[in-house]
Amino acid sequence: MQQTPQKLFELFDQGTEILQAALRSSYLDAMLENAENVIDGRVAVEDGVPDKKTVEQLEKLYQEMHLKDAPAETIRQVLQLSFLKVIRKDAIQANHQMTPDTIGFLMAFLIEKISKLDRPSTIFDPAVGTGNLLTTIINQLQQASAEPIHGYGIDNDPAMLEVASASVALQGLDVDLFHQDAINALDIPECDLAVADLPIGYYPLDQNTKNYKTRAQKGHSYVHHLLIEQAMNYLRPGGFGVFLVPSNLFQTKEAQPFIQWMHSVGYLQGLINLPAELFANQNAQKAILLLQRHGGKSKQAGKVLLGEFPSFKKPQEFSAFMQEIDQWVQTNLN
Repeated sequence: MQQTPQKLFELFDQGTEILQAALRSSYLDAMLENAENVIDGRVAVEDGVPDKKTVEQLEKLYQEMHLKDAPAETIRQVLQLSFLKVIRKDAIQANHQMTPDTIGFLMAFLIEKISKLDRPSTIFDPAVGTGNLLTTIINQLQQASAEPIHGYGIDNDPAMLEVASASVALQGLDVDLFHQDAINALDIPECDLAVADLPIGYYPLDQNTKNYKTRAQKGHSYVHHLLIEQAMNYLRPGGFGVFLVPSNLFQTKEAQPFIQWMHSVGYLQGLINLPAELFANQNAQKAILLLQRHGGKSKQAGKVLLGEFPSFKKPQEFSAFMQEIDQWVQTNLN
């Protein structure tokens, strides 16, 4: 009998708490050790730690917990709940927090709609973090087709990549992870699709941006501009980039050169604001940007997809908006 995500989380979390006490570590380190034990099928012991009694306790718990037998999406949810507890217990800084499921599912929905025309077999995320967004999208696309998807994730934070590594291993997904600054040259092939919940702010290493068209003429450049440019560099002709960006992306002082660069490499196919209720204030609101690289079968949509997702509290309006997106894909991208 399959266990629910909540039941699996409770059992997995017990293992993390037991290990945190035994190892006297941060909650994150205990969670990662717990995940490694489940992946390896045994409790790792180093210099007598954890002790025999704790090992027996964990082995009994792992026999009760059927995490490796669960569907990939259930495993992703368990690890997401675990990381949310890590954030609370270890007071993780804001830029390490993961993309919420509400946003991940909206991005996955949009990608699923455009992918019906040309299903991606390779996907990459230049700001992969814990891997929550990338694996949400891969799982969503895999539900519609048994064809395997190969993923690539890049991040310069080793702790976040450890979480991503445990996540993809437990989910059994085919994802290569790279520990590096994504502004530098990437060791990945051209991919069918790029996705990212982009970090917002300034990129401090000006010498790394010399070859970027989106770099600022004075001072530091916006990191989200640079990462969008980099992502488009690694898309195959006609491939889509789907990015979570600030809603005011085209209203800043750096917007004009960014727009000029964007038109030189691809087509702006859509910019959809996320529901305002997801954000504490209007300035923090984000949108999903839909770019398509020139070439292949790509063409500028007759009508750019603009608007705002309705409130989740208005299911009829939300459903009608989803149907509008369906219609837009059929009319503008076919």
